[in-house]
Amino acid sequence: MSEPAAHSHIFLAKGHAVSERRTWAVIWLCGAMMIAEIAGGLLFGSIALVADGLHMSTHAGALLLAALAYTYARTHATDASFTFGTGKVGDLAGFASAMILGMIALLVGYESIVRLFAPVAIHFGQAIPIAMLGFCVNVACAWMLGGTHHAHSRHHEDEPRRFDTDAGSVRLDLFEDGVPPRFRLTAEAGPPLEAQAATIETTRPGGARQTFAMRDIGFALESIDEVPEPHAFSADVRIGGKRHSFVFEEQGHGHAHRDNNMRAAFVHVIADAAVSVLVIVGLILASAFGWVWMDPLAGIIGALVIASWSAGLIRDTGAILLDMNPDARMASRLRQTLEREGDQIADLHLWRLGPGHLGAIISVITSQARGAEFYRDKLARFKSLSHLTVEVLHRP
Repeated sequence: MSEPAAHSHIFLAKGHAVSERRTWAVIWLCGAMMIAEIAGGLLFGSIALVADGLHMSTHAGALLLAALAYTYARTHATDASFTFGTGKVGDLAGFASAMILGMIALLVGYESIVRLFAPVAIHFGQAIPIAMLGFCVNVACAWMLGGTHHAHSRHHEDEPRRFDTDAGSVRLDLFEDGVPPRFRLTAEAGPPLEAQAATIETTRPGGARQTFAMRDIGFALESIDEVPEPHAFSADVRIGGKRHSFVFEEQGHGHAHRDNNMRAAFVHVIADAAVSVLVIVGLILASAFGWVWMDPLAGIIGALVIASWSAGLIRDTGAILLDMNPDARMASRLRQTLEREGDQIADLHLWRLGPGHLGAIISVITSQARGAEFYRDKLARFKSLSHLTVEVLHRP
């Protein structure tokens, strides 16, 4: 069975417009800084200031790639010639930015090694203030991009639920980061919670109920029992006789929600800031103690850091562009959900369409009189499944 006739193919991140505006704002900041440095260098005869202005132009160029990707993806989001929308344009831009970062790492590393064996005269009076200025600009850029980047980087646990009690504010988490899935209750304001006074009861779509007792782990209360899959249910939290109700839905994990275009822009800024810190430290030590070799050594360390970030970005964006399974855990959940009543999955393809959007093609073998809508309804709780195609094969 194919997709319904009326189906949207806009698979952009929820914060796409915000990310686009912030990226353009950072470009304007870098552009203004670039013009000021070049003009100031020419006016005051500082070649170092001109060089840093030209370096800032390459920085702005890399960010321009990210901004244009956002704009292109948005303006072509409804273009029917893109079979699965423009959600991957950001990953393509992220891959290109990662390649640029890799080349920058090679150039910085090469130049640093050359200077290590053939030192050049350093004008500390100019170089240190310029490095500090560059660091300040990068911190400002990171701050402007950081809110969007971190908002789309959460993927280890469900969003926390907060509620007020007579004793203060409490946060409820379904915590999955490095431990078996368990509920956690944390007192954000007020006295510590008492384990014997708190319980959580879940109700699943089929009506099955389970009550979770809590234990004190020092900084929070944690459920004694693990929370079984799937994580789609309503939860009633009882503290001190009062009840607070919440709904949990299946979420994608892995890198399904990560905006790699924003990640690439953020990495460019952070990499530049990290190198600036290393350069400042190297220049100060070289100036104070005569350790001229500290400056190129700082460059080598910076090149290695940039190369590491570049490799990670290339790996993640390349996997998406090649349609690798973005979330093996979710694929397993899909299989468990559909095979729970005796049916069999003959084929399952899961890939990423864009940040927070997954596509799936599933072939089910069944001996029951069931159609594609039956299986589509069973998978409706997986909110990140934005494009689902189900094929049903009936066996005798």
